[in-house]
Amino acid sequence: MNYAPETLEGWYALHQIFRIPAAVLADAAARDGMSRALAELACPAEGGWTAAAPLIGSRADVMLIHFRPTLDAIGDAQRRLGSEPFVERSALVYSFLSVTEAGLYHLSARLAKDAEERGGAVGDDAYREALAQRTAAELAGAHVQRRLYPQPVPDMPYVCFYPMSKRREPGQNWYELSLEERSRLMTAHGMTGRRYAGRVVQVITGAIGLDAWEWGVTLFARDPLDFKKLVTDMRFDEVSARYAEFGEFFVGRLALGGEWPA
Repeated sequence: MNYAPETLEGWYALHQIFRIPAAVLADAAARDGMSRALAELACPAEGGWTAAAPLIGSRADVMLIHFRPTLDAIGDAQRRLGSEPFVERSALVYSFLSVTEAGLYHLSARLAKDAEERGGAVGDDAYREALAQRTAAELAGAHVQRRLYPQPVPDMPYVCFYPMSKRREPGQNWYELSLEERSRLMTAHGMTGRRYAGRVVQVITGAIGLDAWEWGVTLFARDPLDFKKLVTDMRFDEVSARYAEFGEFFVGRLALGGEWPA
Protein backbone atom coordinates (compact mmCIF):
# COMPACT_ATOMS: atom_id res chain seq x y z
CA MET A 1 0.00 0.00 0.00
CA ASN A 2 1.23 3.52 -0.82
CA TYR A 3 1.03 5.79 2.19
CA ALA A 4 0.84 9.57 2.24
CA PRO A 5 3.83 11.08 4.05
CA GLU A 6 3.30 12.71 7.40
CA THR A 7 3.46 16.50 7.17
CA LEU A 8 3.71 19.43 9.54
CA GLU A 9 1.66 22.53 8.79
CA GLY A 10 2.14 26.09 9.98
CA TRP A 11 0.77 29.36 8.61
CA TYR A 12 -1.84 29.73 5.90
CA ALA A 13 -0.62 31.66 2.87
CA LEU A 14 -2.37 33.67 0.18
CA HIS A 15 -0.65 35.05 -2.91
CA GLN A 16 -2.71 37.66 -4.80
CA ILE A 17 -1.50 38.98 -8.15
CA PHE A 18 -3.00 42.13 -9.68
CA ARG A 19 -2.86 44.10 -12.89
CA ILE A 20 -3.20 47.80 -12.05
CA PRO A 21 -4.58 50.35 -14.55
CA ALA A 22 -2.40 53.39 -15.16
CA ALA A 23 -5.14 55.69 -13.83
CA VAL A 24 -5.09 53.83 -10.51
CA LEU A 25 -1.30 54.01 -10.28
CA ALA A 26 -1.54 57.77 -10.79
CA ASP A 27 -4.18 58.20 -8.07
CA ALA A 28 -2.29 59.54 -5.04
CA ALA A 29 -5.25 59.05 -2.69
CA ALA A 30 -5.58 55.39 -3.70
CA ARG A 31 -1.85 54.83 -3.21
CA ASP A 32 -1.94 56.47 0.22
CA GLY A 33 -4.91 54.32 1.25
CA MET A 34 -3.07 51.20 0.15
CA SER A 35 0.01 52.24 2.10
CA ARG A 36 -2.06 52.65 5.26
CA ALA A 37 -3.77 49.29 4.76
CA LEU A 38 -0.48 47.47 4.18
CA ALA A 39 1.09 49.11 7.24
CA GLU A 40 -1.89 47.92 9.28
CA LEU A 41 -1.56 44.34 7.98
CA ALA A 42 2.24 44.12 7.93
CA CYS A 43 2.62 42.77 11.49
CA PRO A 44 -0.77 41.60 12.80
CA ALA A 45 -1.21 40.84 16.49
CA GLU A 46 -2.25 37.25 15.77
CA GLY A 47 1.03 36.56 13.94
CA GLY A 48 2.14 36.36 10.34
CA TRP A 49 2.77 39.22 7.94
CA THR A 50 1.72 40.90 4.71
CA ALA A 51 3.90 42.53 2.07
CA ALA A 52 3.68 43.79 -1.49
CA ALA A 53 6.08 42.95 -4.29
CA PRO A 54 6.03 44.92 -7.56
CA LEU A 55 6.48 42.41 -10.37
CA ILE A 56 9.07 42.64 -13.12
CA GLY A 57 8.63 41.14 -16.58
CA SER A 58 5.15 39.85 -15.82
CA ARG A 59 1.65 40.14 -17.25
CA ALA A 60 0.69 41.58 -13.84
CA ASP A 61 1.99 44.50 -11.79
CA VAL A 62 2.08 43.52 -8.13
CA MET A 63 1.92 40.47 -5.89
CA LEU A 64 0.54 40.65 -2.37
CA ILE A 65 1.76 37.95 0.01
CA HIS A 66 -0.10 37.13 3.23
CA PHE A 67 0.88 34.67 5.96
CA ARG A 68 -1.52 34.09 8.88
CA PRO A 69 -2.06 31.43 11.59
CA THR A 70 -5.66 30.70 10.55
CA LEU A 71 -7.74 30.59 7.39
CA ASP A 72 -10.17 33.11 8.90
CA ALA A 73 -7.29 35.55 9.46
CA ILE A 74 -6.33 35.17 5.79
CA GLY A 75 -9.94 36.02 4.91
CA ASP A 76 -9.81 39.11 7.14
CA ALA A 77 -6.67 40.37 5.38
CA GLN A 78 -8.22 39.69 1.98
CA ARG A 79 -11.38 41.63 2.86
CA ARG A 80 -9.42 44.50 4.42
CA LEU A 81 -7.42 45.08 1.26
CA GLY A 82 -10.40 44.35 -0.95
CA SER A 83 -12.13 47.42 0.47
CA GLU A 84 -9.35 49.71 -0.77
CA PRO A 85 -10.04 51.62 -4.03
CA PHE A 86 -6.58 50.59 -5.24
CA VAL A 87 -7.63 46.92 -5.16
CA GLU A 88 -11.26 47.48 -6.15
CA ARG A 89 -10.17 49.22 -9.36
CA SER A 90 -7.48 46.64 -10.23
CA ALA A 91 -7.84 43.25 -11.91
CA LEU A 92 -7.05 40.10 -9.94
CA VAL A 93 -4.93 38.07 -12.36
CA TYR A 94 -4.20 35.10 -10.11
CA SER A 95 -4.52 33.96 -6.50
CA PHE A 96 -3.15 30.94 -4.66
CA LEU A 97 -4.29 29.66 -1.27
CA SER A 98 -2.07 27.21 0.61
CA VAL A 99 -0.45 26.42 3.96
CA THR A 100 3.24 26.26 4.89
CA GLU A 101 4.37 22.67 4.98
CA ALA A 102 7.27 20.50 6.06
CA GLY A 103 7.02 17.06 4.46
CA LEU A 104 8.36 14.22 6.58
CA TYR A 105 9.08 11.68 3.86
CA HIS A 106 12.11 10.11 5.52
CA LEU A 107 10.37 9.89 8.89
CA SER A 108 7.21 8.44 7.34
CA ALA A 109 9.15 5.79 5.45
CA ARG A 110 11.12 4.83 8.56
CA LEU A 111 8.00 4.50 10.73
CA ALA A 112 6.17 2.49 8.06
CA LYS A 113 9.14 0.09 7.80
CA ASP A 114 9.30 -0.23 11.59
CA ALA A 115 5.59 -1.07 11.69
CA GLU A 116 6.03 -3.75 9.04
CA GLU A 117 9.02 -5.31 10.81
CA ARG A 118 7.18 -5.62 14.12
CA GLY A 119 4.08 -7.04 12.45
CA GLY A 120 2.01 -3.94 13.12
CA ALA A 121 0.47 -1.38 10.78
CA VAL A 122 0.72 2.27 9.88
CA GLY A 123 -1.66 4.13 12.20
CA ASP A 124 -1.66 1.63 15.08
CA ASP A 125 -0.92 2.69 18.66
CA ALA A 126 2.81 2.02 18.48
CA TYR A 127 3.04 3.94 15.20
CA ARG A 128 1.18 6.92 16.62
CA GLU A 129 3.30 7.00 19.77
CA ALA A 130 6.52 6.94 17.77
CA LEU A 131 5.12 9.54 15.37
CA ALA A 132 4.23 11.89 18.22
CA GLN A 133 7.73 11.64 19.66
CA ARG A 134 9.50 12.11 16.35
CA THR A 135 7.31 14.99 15.14
CA ALA A 136 7.77 16.79 18.47
CA ALA A 137 11.51 16.57 17.94
CA GLU A 138 11.16 17.83 14.37
CA LEU A 139 8.99 20.76 15.48
CA ALA A 140 11.59 21.80 18.03
CA GLY A 141 14.21 22.26 15.34
CA ALA A 142 15.01 25.76 14.09
CA HIS A 143 15.03 24.59 10.46
CA VAL A 144 11.44 23.30 10.61
CA GLN A 145 10.29 26.39 12.50
CA ARG A 146 11.68 28.58 9.71
CA ARG A 147 9.85 26.50 7.11
CA LEU A 148 6.50 26.60 8.91
CA TYR A 149 6.68 30.21 10.13
CA PRO A 150 8.81 32.06 7.56
CA GLN A 151 9.90 35.60 8.26
CA PRO A 152 10.96 38.26 5.75
CA VAL A 153 14.71 38.40 5.22
CA PRO A 154 15.69 42.08 4.89
CA ASP A 155 18.80 41.40 2.79
CA MET A 156 16.91 39.05 0.43
CA PRO A 157 14.43 41.44 -1.22
CA TYR A 158 13.86 39.55 -4.47
CA VAL A 159 10.95 37.13 -4.54
CA CYS A 160 9.89 34.39 -6.97
CA PHE A 161 6.61 32.49 -6.71
CA TYR A 162 5.29 29.58 -8.77
CA PRO A 163 2.79 26.75 -8.30
CA MET A 164 3.55 23.12 -9.10
CA SER A 165 2.04 19.64 -9.03
CA LYS A 166 3.26 16.07 -9.33
CA ARG A 167 2.40 14.20 -12.53
CA ARG A 168 -0.33 11.57 -12.59
CA GLU A 169 0.28 10.25 -16.09
CA PRO A 170 0.46 6.57 -17.07
CA GLY A 171 4.00 5.47 -16.31
CA GLN A 172 4.73 8.76 -14.53
CA ASN A 173 2.26 8.73 -11.66
CA TRP A 174 3.86 10.07 -8.51
CA TYR A 175 1.05 8.71 -6.37
CA GLU A 176 1.62 5.15 -7.55
CA LEU A 177 5.21 5.12 -6.30
CA SER A 178 5.97 3.45 -2.98
CA LEU A 179 6.57 5.65 0.04
CA GLU A 180 10.18 4.43 0.11
CA GLU A 181 10.76 5.50 -3.49
CA ARG A 182 9.14 8.89 -2.96
CA SER A 183 11.28 9.36 0.15
CA ARG A 184 14.45 8.57 -1.82
CA LEU A 185 13.57 11.01 -4.58
CA MET A 186 12.59 13.84 -2.23
CA THR A 187 15.73 13.37 -0.13
CA ALA A 188 17.89 13.78 -3.23
CA HIS A 189 15.80 16.80 -4.27
CA GLY A 190 16.30 18.38 -0.85
CA MET A 191 20.06 18.01 -1.12
CA THR A 192 20.00 20.25 -4.21
CA GLY A 193 18.14 22.93 -2.28
CA ARG A 194 20.62 22.76 0.59
CA ARG A 195 23.42 23.80 -1.75
CA TYR A 196 21.73 27.21 -1.92
CA ALA A 197 21.53 27.74 1.85
CA GLY A 198 22.40 31.33 2.65
CA ARG A 199 21.64 32.41 -0.92
CA VAL A 200 17.98 31.42 -1.30
CA VAL A 201 15.25 30.98 1.31
CA GLN A 202 12.62 28.49 0.14
CA VAL A 203 9.07 28.42 1.49
CA ILE A 204 7.02 25.40 0.43
CA THR A 205 3.26 25.60 0.84
CA GLY A 206 0.82 22.74 0.36
CA ALA A 207 -2.40 23.36 -1.54
CA ILE A 208 -3.97 19.92 -2.06
CA GLY A 209 -7.66 20.45 -1.34
CA LEU A 210 -7.18 24.23 -1.44
CA ASP A 211 -6.15 24.96 -5.04
CA ALA A 212 -5.95 23.31 -8.45
CA TRP A 213 -2.14 23.12 -8.12
CA GLU A 214 -0.74 20.95 -5.34
CA TRP A 215 2.09 23.09 -3.97
CA GLY A 216 3.38 26.64 -4.09
CA VAL A 217 7.04 27.60 -3.97
CA THR A 218 8.10 31.06 -2.76
CA LEU A 219 11.79 31.88 -3.03
CA PHE A 220 13.63 34.86 -1.54
CA ALA A 221 17.14 35.87 -2.62
CA ARG A 222 19.54 38.80 -2.64
CA ASP A 223 20.56 38.00 -6.22
CA PRO A 224 17.67 37.14 -8.58
CA LEU A 225 20.02 35.08 -10.76
CA ASP A 226 19.99 32.50 -7.97
CA PHE A 227 16.34 31.78 -8.84
CA LYS A 228 17.41 30.70 -12.31
CA LYS A 229 20.33 28.65 -11.00
CA LEU A 230 18.33 26.89 -8.29
CA VAL A 231 15.33 26.03 -10.47
CA THR A 232 17.63 24.84 -13.27
CA ASP A 233 19.55 22.57 -10.90
CA MET A 234 16.36 21.17 -9.41
CA ARG A 235 14.90 20.34 -12.82
CA PHE A 236 17.76 17.92 -13.35
CA ASP A 237 16.80 16.04 -10.17
CA GLU A 238 14.98 12.83 -11.02
CA VAL A 239 11.88 13.83 -9.07
CA SER A 240 11.45 17.02 -11.12
CA ALA A 241 12.58 15.63 -14.44
CA ARG A 242 10.08 12.78 -14.29
CA TYR A 243 7.23 13.92 -12.06
CA ALA A 244 7.00 17.73 -11.78
CA GLU A 245 4.62 20.10 -13.57
CA PHE A 246 5.17 23.85 -13.15
CA GLY A 247 2.77 26.78 -13.40
CA GLU A 248 3.50 30.42 -14.15
CA PHE A 249 6.43 32.19 -12.50
CA PHE A 250 6.07 35.64 -10.89
CA VAL A 251 9.22 37.59 -9.95
CA GLY A 252 9.60 40.92 -8.22
CA ARG A 253 11.16 42.86 -5.37
CA LEU A 254 9.58 42.69 -1.93
CA ALA A 255 8.68 45.88 -0.06
CA LEU A 256 8.61 45.52 3.73
CA GLY A 257 7.25 47.52 6.64
CA GLY A 258 3.90 48.24 5.01
CA GLU A 259 5.38 50.09 2.05
CA TRP A 260 3.40 50.50 -1.14
CA PRO A 261 6.05 50.91 -3.83
CA ALA A 262 3.94 50.93 -7.00
